[in-house]
Amino acid sequence: MHIQHEQSGNKGAFYVEENGMRLAEMTYSKAGDTRIIIDHTEVSDALRGKGAGKQLVSAAVDLARKNNVKILPLCPFARSVFEKVKDFQDVLDL
Repeated sequence: MHIQHEQSGNKGAFYVEENGMRLAEMTYSKAGDTRIIIDHTEVSDALRGKGAGKQLVSAAVDLARKNNVKILPLCPFARSVFEKVKDFQDVLDL
């Protein structure tokens, strides 16, 4: 599964696209220079159960680590991933 990333201004998204259709997407907003806020995650039925949502969150964690920022997961799904994956705690901002 190939996770793609786009950013425009203070908004961004990690997504999975196949045949021109987005099958999974996690959106975020930048809050200053030190925090990103994950606000929504959506995965199509075609990818359910394949770990797509977790991979989207993992891509955001990689971005946060590279840019030395923290993540505030307002999205319930993203929050649940942070609760389950202890390796992501270093970028968590509550």
